[in-house]
Amino acid sequence: MAQLCVALDFDNTSQAIDCVKLLVDEVKWFKVGMELYNLAGPSIISQIKELGAQIFLDLKLHDIPKTVERTASVLAKLGVGMFNVHASGGSAMLKAAREGALAGADSSGLPEPLLVGVTVLTSLDQAALLELGISDTPQTQVLRLARLCKEQNLHGVVCSPLEAELLRGELGKSFVLVTPGIRPSQSSVGDQKRIATPKRAVRWGADYLVVGRPITKATDPKGAAHSILLEMGEQA
Repeated sequence: MAQLCVALDFDNTSQAIDCVKLLVDEVKWFKVGMELYNLAGPSIISQIKELGAQIFLDLKLHDIPKTVERTASVLAKLGVGMFNVHASGGSAMLKAAREGALAGADSSGLPEPLLVGVTVLTSLDQAALLELGISDTPQTQVLRLARLCKEQNLHGVVCSPLEAELLRGELGKSFVLVTPGIRPSQSSVGDQKRIATPKRAVRWGADYLVVGRPITKATDPKGAAHSILLEMGEQA
């Protein structure tokens, strides 16, 4: 069953914790990104976990293999439920990340976190890829990087909902698909390019739907989250 993951894109620790307290009865997954993590440090992880929530740590690791391996071990010891690396770091880096995550989990006695590779950011479209020297469509590039992640035994990838159906068909039911770029009907698109509604994302095979501003900036965040959960549960 697909899970809703609320993105805690705050520049204030108290606001982030208040958001978790407000929503945790209905939402069990929360994303901590670079902004909040760099503000609050690792302590934000323990504070959120104490409230009974699971954490997707969205730091998008991308460095030489040994650095990523050591960092992955550290993150696994924090007890997060999931974290990510850039798939474009290559096979050696991806393999090192998985080995580091396993080592960190083993040494701490904690469950191994889900490790997912970031394919193509949902803020990028065909024109943006061309600027980077990539002539393939976003869909083709996402599939290429997703296959690389699976070859290196990552649990899944971060992709836009528009690629979810393709990846589900190509890479199987157990491959985890995390989809930002979720926008409920009538919601502002913001800086996202490749988007879909919650209902379509679930229908196309997404496992975790990451939603930030449509919930956290809503007049009634709890009501907004509830509406999205209802939409996720609708039959396609």
